[in-house]
Amino acid sequence: MRTKRIKEQGRAYYHVISRVVDRRFVFDDDEKECFRKIMRAVEAFTGVDVLTYANMDNHFHILLHVPDPKALSDDEVIERLRHLYTPVVVKSLAASLAGLRKGRATEQADAFMARYTNRMYDLSEFMKTLKQCVTQSYNARHKRKGTLWEERFKSLLVEGRGNALLTVAAYIDLNPVRAGLVDDPRHFRFCGYGEACGGSESARRGLTHIMAATGECMNWREAAARYRQLLYVRGEAAGVGENGHATQPGFGAVDVQSVLDAGGALPKAVLLRCRVRYFSDGAVMGSRAYVEDVFQRHREQFGQKRKTGARPMRGGDWGDLMTMRRLRSTPIRA
Repeated sequence: MRTKRIKEQGRAYYHVISRVVDRRFVFDDDEKECFRKIMRAVEAFTGVDVLTYANMDNHFHILLHVPDPKALSDDEVIERLRHLYTPVVVKSLAASLAGLRKGRATEQADAFMARYTNRMYDLSEFMKTLKQCVTQSYNARHKRKGTLWEERFKSLLVEGRGNALLTVAAYIDLNPVRAGLVDDPRHFRFCGYGEACGGSESARRGLTHIMAATGECMNWREAAARYRQLLYVRGEAAGVGENGHATQPGFGAVDVQSVLDAGGALPKAVLLRCRVRYFSDGAVMGSRAYVEDVFQRHREQFGQKRKTGARPMRGGDWGDLMTMRRLRSTPIRA
């Protein structure tokens, strides 16, 4: 049975993941650039903020901020439509709306507006629009039909302050490092950190928003320095030899697995360079108080025998982080 998604009303943060059908490797650099442009267009249309992301060869990760909805004027809605639709279509829609307003057909005009405003400030609508637009673009260019995506997207509700948001962001931006594509995420232009280092104002706003979760107001220069320290805390990613062991001080895949097999705990610097299922299957992540609060507000989605929501994260030193789900299989893989 499909598990119901935990989704907040109003302002919230989510880590979302979606994979290509059959996990095919279809996103080369050109396709990743198309994806990035579409993602930014959907961001501008929906009002949902992309804080950081990683677009990989067969899947993507995005850290999203869904703000509280706000009322928009007709002109503001038309302006947002320009990000998704052609000038001809937008001109036609604007004329139709103006005609309804001029004829004082208020109910019809409001219903016309709702067709578009209902797609804004909402997690599911953001993902639906993004995946549909990417599929249509890819199919048109490759003369194919059908869905491009394997299944419904996964989402993790993330506490919007402190340790949780920063940890999830770093985990996402370190995806290309874990995959062995680069040794420094600033060299991967299809992640939020790499795009920000390349000068993108949108990407820089996202990372500055994340760093503001520490409770300090920062400009981009300050936020960039602090965020890089988070990405490269004690013991940078080690080179790995043919036997899987580190070739310089640090941890390689074999070293990581041996610590886990012995029941040991890994430091966060190493954990963020492993594949951690908590970030995709934990349902909710944050402090104990945050997870318990979400649990109580979504109590109907859990069995009556369950008394508490927060579950400790195994395998490493996660600080104060908890998740909603206790994963039965190994949550950390080197």
